[in-house]
Amino acid sequence: MTKTNTHPPYASTRLSRLDVLVSGASVAGPAVALALSLHGARVTVVEKAPALREGGFAVDFRGWVHRTVLTALGIHDDIHARQTRMGRQTVVDADGTPRVDLPAELMSGDVEIFRGDLAHILYEHSRDSVEYVFGDSIATLTQDDDGVDVTFERAAPRRFDLVVAADGLHSPTRRLVFGDESRHLRFLDHYVAGFGIPNHLGLDRTGRLYSDPGRAVSVSNYDGDPDRAGALLVFRSEALDHDRRDVDQQKRILAERFAGMGWEAPRVLEALEDADDLYFDAIAQIHVDRLTKGRVVLLGDAGYGATMGGMGTGVAIVGAYVLAGELALADGDHRIAFAAYEAQIGDFAKGCQKISGNAGPFFAPPTERKIRSRDRMYRLLSSRLMAGFFKRLTEKAATALDLKDYPALLDAPAAAVRGR
Repeated sequence: MTKTNTHPPYASTRLSRLDVLVSGASVAGPAVALALSLHGARVTVVEKAPALREGGFAVDFRGWVHRTVLTALGIHDDIHARQTRMGRQTVVDADGTPRVDLPAELMSGDVEIFRGDLAHILYEHSRDSVEYVFGDSIATLTQDDDGVDVTFERAAPRRFDLVVAADGLHSPTRRLVFGDESRHLRFLDHYVAGFGIPNHLGLDRTGRLYSDPGRAVSVSNYDGDPDRAGALLVFRSEALDHDRRDVDQQKRILAERFAGMGWEAPRVLEALEDADDLYFDAIAQIHVDRLTKGRVVLLGDAGYGATMGGMGTGVAIVGAYVLAGELALADGDHRIAFAAYEAQIGDFAKGCQKISGNAGPFFAPPTERKIRSRDRMYRLLSSRLMAGFFKRLTEKAATALDLKDYPALLDAPAAAVRGR
């Protein structure tokens, strides 16, 4: 159902003639929908799932760029109110003996929140000015000089001025316009899985990580629930020929790969048998030659995604802010705005992606020697003497952007937090 556009007092009407379709309602989609609506655009978000997805991994924000954008969009305080408040995570031996503590700043940034909670916040802030259509998806796109004709799997065809592909690492919209996923996805030699398990370790906003060569098991409690925890499994592998929709097959793969592993692995695998929330995917990155093609633009994981470790959520929200802002500066001229968006976000996103290349080897170093080397390095970085350096190191990529002030947000509270 279409909603009536209502905007905060500091919003502009620069984009009031612009009709934009956004594909995807995870995080990037609602973020750009909110940002565009603050500039006066008429926005429709289409999402194939029947409702917002709950739960998911915890995601974090760090540094002044993230802080500025979250404040400008009006969601900073809500995120802090619903943050995980996750503490240290501890690397352990097979018998559970601690080897090294990983400080919260490394794993959780300045503020951390479950992806599902973040999606709800963005939705609540945009639902009165954005049309959300759940249970549907784009079937075809046809562009001309004046707009984009879109057909849907269920709804009647419609015409839009612009289309934003914000539908994730395996974006169907990207495939329709930019070609098959095989041209863009770079596999990083590891897979990751996550699912809920009983909190049999009695954790309270802390986590434990155990690695043996080429595989790792982590058990964490992010929300203080005494009954529930989350398991994270990472393993090194050649590219697997598997069906991303076949959950039973994914469970068999994990059972085989983690058979015989020590520490809590047997209990984690036992819980996996009944898990109904399994996430399983390759650790990979998306690399495209261009982020735009005609009137279609890639945002977030669809354009510069990384499965984990690349601050993908922060980059997606910054990208949404910049894309909407450049359209406002250009008074809706997508040719000018899209070029400026690519110039602003391209190198920033690539810098954050580089970090994600270390995610697999960090969790699952390939040899015992490299496991010991990892532990020694993080023991050093966790010392009080190195605390300041460590914080600057973790924020470097997240702040490597000369963020502009954009028209609709000049009077927003963001100005108060621009200090570095």
